[in-house]
Amino acid sequence: MNKYKLQAVGAVVFIIAIGGAFWLGLYFGYNNRPAVLKFAGVAGKETSTIQTKADFEPFWKAWSILNENFVDNSTTSQTITDQDKVWGAITGLADSFGDPYTVFMPPEQKARFDEDIAGNFGGVGMEVGIRDDLITIIAPLPDSPAKKAGILVGDIVAKIGATSTVDLSLDQAIKFIRGPKGTKVHLTIVRGKVSQPIEIDVVRDTIVVPTIETKQLDNGVYVISLYNFSAQSPNLFRDALEKFLRSGSDKLIFDLRGNPGGYLEAAIDIASWFLPEGKTVVSEERGKEKTGKVYKSKGYNVFERLGRKVKVVVLVDQGSASASEIVAGALSENGVATLVGQKTFGKGSVQEMISVTKDSSLKVTIARWLTPNGNSISHSGIKPDVAVEITADDLKAGRDPQKDRAIKILLGK
Repeated sequence: MNKYKLQAVGAVVFIIAIGGAFWLGLYFGYNNRPAVLKFAGVAGKETSTIQTKADFEPFWKAWSILNENFVDNSTTSQTITDQDKVWGAITGLADSFGDPYTVFMPPEQKARFDEDIAGNFGGVGMEVGIRDDLITIIAPLPDSPAKKAGILVGDIVAKIGATSTVDLSLDQAIKFIRGPKGTKVHLTIVRGKVSQPIEIDVVRDTIVVPTIETKQLDNGVYVISLYNFSAQSPNLFRDALEKFLRSGSDKLIFDLRGNPGGYLEAAIDIASWFLPEGKTVVSEERGKEKTGKVYKSKGYNVFERLGRKVKVVVLVDQGSASASEIVAGALSENGVATLVGQKTFGKGSVQEMISVTKDSSLKVTIARWLTPNGNSISHSGIKPDVAVEITADDLKAGRDPQKDRAIKILLGK
């Protein structure tokens, strides 16, 4: 059984992207993307006999009643096949567990999820997740239509067009938000301290998910901004570290703000550049007396190996989820970085993607992530060592008090 672990997105984390090629949020993410997913192909594997005391007679009676009596009163009738009913039944079964990240993906949804993972899609470019049973913005992607329209981290999507999101699943919300490039989607947003709902029109576009940016500031501080944990992220981060080392700087800002997560393996690899071999990066807490796995650093530990003393600040905010929280927690609790910003999203559950048929899958929550010190990411997120809020007024004025504080810390001011 091949397994690929994806850390994405909580609240993807099924941190999720609204567009067409994520929930890595996006959505990468990008929507339906928690931060962490483990893919397990089970095609061809025999299904074990299921023993249950459940009474299935009501199910078959309901099936018969619906078949005999249902009349479609919509203006556009559509044929509902027996297979559609089976998909609906499995969807309801998954929903009965009450976990927003345990979901069934029938063929159409599974195809869309696979498209999301590709990293480029049509949509508005924002990661969403579930917080307090509300569809919440984890992060708008850089230079995306959502960001340009004024969508902020932590915004709650109350309506999509005329449709209330109260009873919508993440996947249903994504379906409503997506659409042809160049068309508009109207969003009703509820925002923190703003008393009235905000009405925003966003023009859909083709979204290309960025991965990494580097920049050396005039004061010598070097900034690496990582926007997701894709399969390419480890190599790109290694290249960025090489540039940092060649720059001669000994002051690094690792910016994980608005990063909804991605592959677990990418998170382990990137954390390993900062940590000695064998140090805990993250561990799993499983239920039903199952033993969770502890993920250790690969020990690249580049600064110590090169004899370079480097001060590191990691920037986090409410849009940092899943794999971002794993890395931030690992660097902080292993004493190699100072965290600055706001408490992270809190997407710390582990999902496993298991094939039901060749073109459908179940995404099942199987564990929770714990930091090296045993703190549950889902319960409280990652709290920064230095809390710095960034307001809507700061954003409008182009101010970044979080980065400013990080610079002061690195410069010893």
